[in-house]
Amino acid sequence: MLQTFTLVFIAAVAIHSLIEFWLSARHKNHITSHRDTVPARFSAHVSLAAHQKAANYTLSKLSFEKWSGLFSLMLLMAWTLGGGLQWLDSATQALALGSLLNGLTFIIGFSMISSLLELPFSWYQTFDLEERFGFNKSTTRIWIMDILKNTLVMLILGAPLLALILWFMQSSGNLWWLWAWLSWTTFMLLMMWLYPTVIAPLFNKFKPLKDDALKARIENLLKRCGFESQGLFVMDGSRRSAHGNAYFTGFGKSKRIVFFDTLLKQLNANETEAVLAHELGHFKHGHVRKRLLLMICTTFVGFATLGWLSGQTWFYQGLGVEHASHHALLVLFMLVLPHFLFWLSPLSSLLSRKHEFEADTYASQQSNADDLISALVKMYEDNASTLTPDPLFSAWHDSHPPAAIRIAHLEQTGSPDR
Repeated sequence: MLQTFTLVFIAAVAIHSLIEFWLSARHKNHITSHRDTVPARFSAHVSLAAHQKAANYTLSKLSFEKWSGLFSLMLLMAWTLGGGLQWLDSATQALALGSLLNGLTFIIGFSMISSLLELPFSWYQTFDLEERFGFNKSTTRIWIMDILKNTLVMLILGAPLLALILWFMQSSGNLWWLWAWLSWTTFMLLMMWLYPTVIAPLFNKFKPLKDDALKARIENLLKRCGFESQGLFVMDGSRRSAHGNAYFTGFGKSKRIVFFDTLLKQLNANETEAVLAHELGHFKHGHVRKRLLLMICTTFVGFATLGWLSGQTWFYQGLGVEHASHHALLVLFMLVLPHFLFWLSPLSSLLSRKHEFEADTYASQQSNADDLISALVKMYEDNASTLTPDPLFSAWHDSHPPAAIRIAHLEQTGSPDR
């Protein structure tokens, strides 16, 4: 007879999967029904061919996500109720390396096996899906090297953190979760500091912006906005993809502004300044700090929940693991949490979209709304972003407002000289 929590878990996964399937079906139907007509707001700037390419690209991604999601669902059930984690636990325990090393081996083994099983989907996404629509610029060598580098970075940085957390779980009594949370928070802050200068350069080349006129213009914008950075850099995004973007990263003295080389090819100087002004709007409104504080608070709740679950045998046994263990707790929690908290997605998207509107308003005050609108339209077209998402799907999943709503907001906000 199935345990109560097993039934709760199955119900949560089923509800989550059905909602996602329904939302995807809505999204597919909405895009298909608007595929043959460019929205009036964009008809002067976006061709029908580009609009249809965006629709086809989005539909292809939906199909890919459906099959990859189905595989992930099967893998989840295989790891839990199918006995996969129980088998892995028995195999690592047989090594008799000691409690700490056995636990670390279990978690690393789980991560490696999961990553290997998902490699075909990564390959297909890069060399078929992205290739078909002209976005992939990567090679087999770059793809393999990225995997190896990611694995090495995770082992060098992640394994010591995992070992420390497992040690706290074994040695710190009932409040182990508090020390684990403090360690995790410290690690995340350290990564924010190290990422721009140590980790990111392992994967991409960052060169100082050489366009003197654009550089002077941007430095003037930074001065007006009160933003100090380590420098302006151009990243070789075209080495892997034709998609364009811009961002700032790090904090304190490690802050730096990064433009994809693909973005600089897409936009003129006015548009580039407007896009950067939007990114600076996130800084000015403290969005990065607010998201960081939210992450710290939510992980506190997560680790406190872990502390409570660690003594609940029904949690382990209900998910196919016979004996309670610290390492099984961490993996099980990571696997099942998304299926119990999926209903928070719309709230997260709502907060993110609010921040995007605030950053757009700030950009229109510091540069020009028309330039940002022009830049966004170019980016929508060049990145094959659909202009007609299903409203409900978008509200649930998208961190940015739909194109039409975002541009209408910018038109209403206007520029200082209007």
